[in-house]
Amino acid sequence: MTGMTMVEKIFARSADVDSVSAGQTIVCDVDMAVMLDLSFGLGWQDPTRIADATRMAVILDHAVPAPSITDADAGRRARAFVKRFGIERFFDVGRHGICHQVIAENGLARPGEILACTDSHTCAAGAYNCAARGLGMAEMYSIMCTGRTWFTVAPTIRYDFYGAMAPMVSGKDVFLHIAGRFGDATNRNLEFGGPGMHTIPMNDRRTIATQAAEISADFATFGVDEVCRRFLDEHTDRPYTPADPDPDAHYDDVRRIDLDRIEPHIALPGGVSRNAIPVTDLADSVAVDQCFIGSCANGQLEDLRIAAEIVRGKKVADGIRLIVTPASQKVYLQALQLGYLETLSSAGAVVTNSTCGACFGYHMGVVGAGEVALTASTRNFTGRMGSPDAPVYMASPATVAASALTGRITDPRMVTVG
Repeated sequence: MTGMTMVEKIFARSADVDSVSAGQTIVCDVDMAVMLDLSFGLGWQDPTRIADATRMAVILDHAVPAPSITDADAGRRARAFVKRFGIERFFDVGRHGICHQVIAENGLARPGEILACTDSHTCAAGAYNCAARGLGMAEMYSIMCTGRTWFTVAPTIRYDFYGAMAPMVSGKDVFLHIAGRFGDATNRNLEFGGPGMHTIPMNDRRTIATQAAEISADFATFGVDEVCRRFLDEHTDRPYTPADPDPDAHYDDVRRIDLDRIEPHIALPGGVSRNAIPVTDLADSVAVDQCFIGSCANGQLEDLRIAAEIVRGKKVADGIRLIVTPASQKVYLQALQLGYLETLSSAGAVVTNSTCGACFGYHMGVVGAGEVALTASTRNFTGRMGSPDAPVYMASPATVAASALTGRITDPRMVTVG
């Protein structure tokens, strides 16, 4: 019998079977189910019962504090729901943040487990060796009531990392390199490892895992090493069992990524698949109106540090809006204590409350017709951040910060760090 990949190992444990393989449909237990504020919008109905309150969390993240009466009503329903069913893991206004950041900070995603959430970027938790996936409300109602769900096991593509990233290159650039070179991974799982994985910090692993949704991967899972263990030691005291692939695991493809050969990348408007190129290919030819740093992919503390270092002692170019949104209240406070927010604000950036905000074109940074946006968030399809007549480019926080200083898409390696 052929060995199993990481995700197959997790499915087998959860389904309580000896092994699973690509093509099988399995029913498995869900270790953590996460609901968001948008889940409690119009049409929400409380279930008559839930399977296990200890395996549920509710996080207010997309529209916080409520920018509309509709969002305020959703928050009210969420508070009533957690009170009715005794759900202790509730992250209300003041404890809030983008759900994938809050999940990480509170140890809700652990190696070898399954996590489900009503957000499409739930694969972010794959950075912690967790099989995590965004699901629709019908599936989430089923999980709430039964504690179980089903998956059809997809084939797995393995990425082996070698070397280490150069300065001003980050996890966003690694992902854009992968997306530009290999394109979609529809109906495939992604597995990441290799001898260079230990050089990739956890924040960059989460960026890569998060962005896997943009190439339509089912699951995106990293292995567990000492870097991951140190992170987990700081964020959870619950035991866990890593899911390591078998030496004879079967892969649909195995791909080598030489980290030291990757340079800053950018995705052209419309998407990322087969649509990302090195920043140098644009040769400072694209003027921008708004630059955004935030989202579950790149609103982490390290992203804010990089942006602050680039703009320190400088000013955002005239006519350019630089919007920075920390991924959670905890990130906001840490960045405040470390002086990052002061540095960014002094340079002319607007630092906002921790929420999804401008990433999905909802509030705090919607772009208008004819404006050009450069974002370090998760998506750049037409109309994502506002008007369908506003092209959106995607790049790393370093590239976004550097471009805010020049007013044009700029290679961050060309900007002197203060």
